[in-house]
Amino acid sequence: MKIEGILFAAGSALYALIALAYWFVTHEIVGTTALALTACLAFLIGFYVLFTARRIGERPEDNPLANVDEADPDYGFFSPHSWWPLAVGFSTFVVCIGLVFAIWLVIMGVVLLMLSLVGLVFEYYRGPFVDA
Repeated sequence: MKIEGILFAAGSALYALIALAYWFVTHEIVGTTALALTACLAFLIGFYVLFTARRIGERPEDNPLANVDEADPDYGFFSPHSWWPLAVGFSTFVVCIGLVFAIWLVIMGVVLLMLSLVGLVFEYYRGPFVDA
């Protein structure tokens, strides 16, 4: 985790440097604020990851001499046949477009989003996947 924390901390310094350069070149408040907030968020993540890395110690991924079998083999369950993430993404897209254009589109997108989230969560409660 130490490498990830250093990368985020370096990104934070880079974004802060870019924000300063942007301010001196353009004197624009909105872009400078966005870059400064990006630097703050990268610093926040970098600080948390470095603090956690110091607390938990070295992982097998951090050791260049570690063997592959030392890592945790369980990364979780990811459904290989699911189409529900596509439906969730499309529904989120409809909600975002609705925020720009019309409230009825937001309502339709929220309904679609709720239906697709229910489908995603309860996909494996209907039975096993069968190839047809």
